[in-house]
Amino acid sequence: MLPWFINNGLLLILAYLLGSIPTGYLAGRMLKGIDIRQEGSGSTGATNVLRTVGKLPAIAVLIVDVLKGALAILAVDYAFTHLPGWLYFTKFVDRSFADWQPWMVVLAGLLALLGHSKSIWLNFSGGKSVATSLGILLAMNPMVGLSTLGVFGLSIAITRIVSISSIAGAIAATILMVIFKQPLPYCLFAIAGGIYVIWRHRTNIGRLLAGTEPKLGQKLPSEPESDPS
Repeated sequence: MLPWFINNGLLLILAYLLGSIPTGYLAGRMLKGIDIRQEGSGSTGATNVLRTVGKLPAIAVLIVDVLKGALAILAVDYAFTHLPGWLYFTKFVDRSFADWQPWMVVLAGLLALLGHSKSIWLNFSGGKSVATSLGILLAMNPMVGLSTLGVFGLSIAITRIVSISSIAGAIAATILMVIFKQPLPYCLFAIAGGIYVIWRHRTNIGRLLAGTEPKLGQKLPSEPESDPS
């Protein structure tokens, strides 16, 4: 049986690798033969897939990216509650090991975010980590995740701008963690993850300030319109 700390290390590696699955890049390559990092905004997320590949691929990428984040958290929860390598330590060695579970959830979540935006398969490039963040929040607490999605949806309905809605959701996540009385580690994740997501949108923020940020489905101003011929 592997030592407990090695088991946890393997869990964190798994979380990073799950986040690293380059869903948007694969969609671009398989469906249009393009490197999506060289198209549109350069992001591998669902919004850029929508701009450059199409609606159905964007929906598929969005769903998979959400699942990546959720699976990273569910893997930690499953390990701590079902796998012998963790149960042995928590039941027979030191029950305080169980207190590590929420902290491991947070670390796994952060590594999944890092994996999505800095994928090992894409020379450490990637997306903005918004969809993966939503998956993590849904797995941590469905009410927090769904409420964050509600804030995002309301913002999209009003502004039609994905970046504003993503930033609004990132800010709301921390507030919602407090409202739903979540554990301190989860609240800290919401703060750290929210800051990271906002930082990943720094180019979008620049375009927002300049008034050039496109609305949902629109191409970037510098991106040429496709030739209908």
